[in-house]
Amino acid sequence: MGLLVGAVALMGSATIAEAATLRVVVGYYSAATQELFEGMAKDYMAAHPGDEVKVEVVQWDNLQQRLTTDIAGGTAPDIAMIGTRWLLDYVKNDIAEPLDSYITPEFKGRFIDAFMSPSTLDGKIYGLPVAASARAMYYNKDLLAKAGVSEPPATWDAVVDAARKVKALGGDTYGFAMQGKEIETDAYWYYSLWTHGGDIIVDGKSGVASPQAVAALTLYKSMIDEGLTEPDPTGLNRQDIERLFKQGRIAMILTGPWLRGQIKTDAPDLNYAIAPIPAGSTKATYGVTDTLMVFKSSSQKDLAWKFLSETAFSDKWRIEFSTKEGFLPVMKAEAQAPVFADDPQLKAFTEMLSYAHFAPQVANWEQMVDAVISALQKTYIGQAKPEDALKEAAATIDSLIQQ
Repeated sequence: MGLLVGAVALMGSATIAEAATLRVVVGYYSAATQELFEGMAKDYMAAHPGDEVKVEVVQWDNLQQRLTTDIAGGTAPDIAMIGTRWLLDYVKNDIAEPLDSYITPEFKGRFIDAFMSPSTLDGKIYGLPVAASARAMYYNKDLLAKAGVSEPPATWDAVVDAARKVKALGGDTYGFAMQGKEIETDAYWYYSLWTHGGDIIVDGKSGVASPQAVAALTLYKSMIDEGLTEPDPTGLNRQDIERLFKQGRIAMILTGPWLRGQIKTDAPDLNYAIAPIPAGSTKATYGVTDTLMVFKSSSQKDLAWKFLSETAFSDKWRIEFSTKEGFLPVMKAEAQAPVFADDPQLKAFTEMLSYAHFAPQVANWEQMVDAVISALQKTYIGQAKPEDALKEAAATIDSLIQQ
């Protein structure tokens, strides 16, 4: 996001090749993403002859840099999907268009409040939640039963105990999955941080070196050192550990609702269930939203809003999107649809929303994430002790807060 400040001055040069053409850039979730958004575009264009909607799908790991490059080159899209945690930087640099003049009370009332609030800054709405998830613990029922564990572990102490029993089985199975590479490596630690009573930002300063934070990281490091996780977590990203779980080689993993759909397709015979994130001194989960945002530089704002309100956030496409991509409903009509309302597994996620934490809305968030991930990786591979690594990360975060 550091390029954004210099890019703002160039935004005015953005041009649209055709007066009735809308450019929409979205992040890649799965093989279904392109088809879903192309379907939305087709429906919209059928209802509005003469208008054209062009959809571009970009890998999430490349999306932020792609948008930054487009902004700097004066070719920002009309609508883009972003991680909601990026939104503050876009607002700060006057890149995001506030939507309050478009949103009616009736339209706003269709959303589940918990998922609308992260894209509301200083009382203004800067985007609509397109994807939402909370996180929970998936567990392999057969593997735990074989290890003599009859109930899903509800606390971290119980997780460690169960993981030790799984390790005692031998073979190439592991008790607890640990992510240590690429996107959301930090999030995997936040589960422990929040349940130990810590937080990322406390009273305007970094909280990642607090006693609670050190305890949270010490727990993970001890599990790695004891061989309760897969070897070398820093070599595995989220998809890697999810793949191990689908192969039946992991007893417990913390992740989002999308894994359910993957298991149905990739490992239909896997005997698993879902439970809350293990508790420490408190209960917590990670609430995450991604946002569809309209760019202030767009010359097609009215067209952008019509596409969002009439099509992308219609009941038909919301239900189809959340079902195929494996996310939680963000709108009330979605939640009432039988595919969600009659799904008992979703309760493991929705029941945790009352104590969900969201990424803090602070500037320079991605740089803060990088500092946390560096501290975690140094700890995991034994280059630094938890307290020392976290102190270094906290110093970086505090300097970023002061900018």
